[in-house]
Amino acid sequence: MANDARAAAPEILALGEAMIEFNQAQPGLPTWLQGFGGDTSNFCIAAARQDASAGFVSAVGNDRFGELLLELWRGERVDTSCVRVDESAPTGVYFVSHGSTGHHFDYLRAGSAASRYAPHDLPLDTIAAAKVVHLSGISLAISVTACDAAFAAIAHARAHGVRVSFDTNLRLKLWPLARARAVMLEAIRQCDICLPSWDDVTVLTGLTDRDEIVDFLLAQGPRIVAMKLGSEGAYIATRDERRVVPALLVNAVDATGAGDCFGGAFVARLVAGDDAFAAARYANAAAALSTQGYGAVAPIPDRETVEQLLAA
Repeated sequence: MANDARAAAPEILALGEAMIEFNQAQPGLPTWLQGFGGDTSNFCIAAARQDASAGFVSAVGNDRFGELLLELWRGERVDTSCVRVDESAPTGVYFVSHGSTGHHFDYLRAGSAASRYAPHDLPLDTIAAAKVVHLSGISLAISVTACDAAFAAIAHARAHGVRVSFDTNLRLKLWPLARARAVMLEAIRQCDICLPSWDDVTVLTGLTDRDEIVDFLLAQGPRIVAMKLGSEGAYIATRDERRVVPALLVNAVDATGAGDCFGGAFVARLVAGDDAFAAARYANAAAALSTQGYGAVAPIPDRETVEQLLAA
């Protein structure tokens, strides 16, 4: 029975909060397009679109927004057996407005179902059967109980030989820098795959030299660091080698969720057997393609589209 459970379990599990997105159709107009967001959910969908076996660990409210998210994941072939429906808390919502200074985000997530997630809600057998468990700084920041659940998931994964992937995704609206730095550095110490963005990691470490940053991160414990550099690509480092893997140039219109797409595609290719540098080349192509449409989810490319770009 244990072998059957392991065979049926998703290879990649992501833990965090998903939300309903309302994106302003045009600046100044009260018209909003409904979409989906949440960094770890975006990651999970990106992995699934690369034909990886992926599942989400979270909670949604017993409301229409929660139903929409469950329908989204099932349509994307993301396993939802570890998504709990909370009868007494809502699904989180956020709004994206546009102006002369760029995107502006407003969140209605306090007290959401996902923020009430706690260690006793964790699907321990499913975590033990996975190949990678993925979390982010937002997974840690949304509440104390969610943070406790995240570290309990990390401990259980490590105890069962499951790799841990961690994306910094620093959001200072959710917590003060001192707490974010302390908690995230502890998560980095316990992860195998570290996926920081340049803007996050310079704030968290106080360093501005790439190699000093990579030296610092690798010394904490990760075996792979994939530092996202936006239009420049990614700086990939292992214990033995490091180099920039260049971005692919496209006509970008909206970079929302591009980093999440990179992470999901990167981990999917690692699980498929690629080394870190080949996985980054693939993930760069996926992230570039994801900037050619609006919103965090809709433009995420599938594997065939990514391979066509790489072949071209």
